[in-house]
Amino acid sequence: ALNTILPDDIVVSAEEVVPDDFHARYDAKSKTYDYYIYNDKIRNPFIRHQVLWHPYPLDNDKMKIAINAIIGEHDFTSYASSKDDKKSKVRTIYDARCTYDENRNIHKLSFTADGFLYNQVRVLVGTLLEIGDGRRPVSDMEDILRAKDRQKAGSTAAAHGLYLNQVNY
Repeated sequence: ALNTILPDDIVVSAEEVVPDDFHARYDAKSKTYDYYIYNDKIRNPFIRHQVLWHPYPLDNDKMKIAINAIIGEHDFTSYASSKDDKKSKVRTIYDARCTYDENRNIHKLSFTADGFLYNQVRVLVGTLLEIGDGRRPVSDMEDILRAKDRQKAGSTAAAHGLYLNQVNY
């Protein structure tokens, strides 16, 4: 019944009784974000609002190697928006991976962590795109992490390829 009154972009698939002091944001143990990139010379108008179009060839193997540098507990100052006002920029990424569906020309970047800083996933994706298309070496991913300087990282990828996939409590 709830779904009949919700906007089209929100769906309730299950419900559960929680304590009165439960907070959906602060009680989360981990979150998973997925980012989809359509990688073809010609953009696809039918999926333009769901994915980021990147017309330059991407080397998924290079992105797979680079993304491993961020797994674990790190200070993600370099990969957060300069507008992020959190005192601690330390987060733990439990899993990060790149997959490629060659039938659809879509790269999927997935990140699971105990929490994320403002624009962290989008900056990570922007940097991985620069590595994947050859504008940066694979080693930059770790070097940027150690630098703790937002100016060293890649651009912030557009929001329209980003999805909150799962929240674990």
